[in-house]
Amino acid sequence: MESDSPMAIQHSAPAPVPVEHVVPVERVAIAEDGRYNFRAVAVVGFIVGVVDVLIATRFLLKLLGASTQSSFVNLIYAVTGPLVAPFHGIFPNTGSTGNIFEPAALVAIAVFALIGWGAVALIRITTAPRGTRPAIS
Repeated sequence: MESDSPMAIQHSAPAPVPVEHVVPVERVAIAEDGRYNFRAVAVVGFIVGVVDVLIATRFLLKLLGASTQSSFVNLIYAVTGPLVAPFHGIFPNTGSTGNIFEPAALVAIAVFALIGWGAVALIRITTAPRGTRPAIS
């Protein structure tokens, strides 16, 4: 069945696409810019992270009134006690007899995080190659 009606769809070949001349790009190594001792930064970040998690666990255990008869609770309190001790007395502890809001733990978390951030910045500054800027994060 042949159709000469104006509704018939006519397929035409696609228009030719002009080919552009491709110029090879010279690869430039930028790996040296901003290099620093990644392993030292990772170790500092890991240590600060562990310390902050332990102190945050202490804060939550005190806030929720965890029993000191549990050996896990005593372990957390024993490990984090010396870390939080310098910050006792900045703000008073509040709460009921079992549940204690210990702001010293929150201050300790913030201070250790700032110390870790400063150590990472110092590592990046001191281990970056001469004449480069350390990576910013």
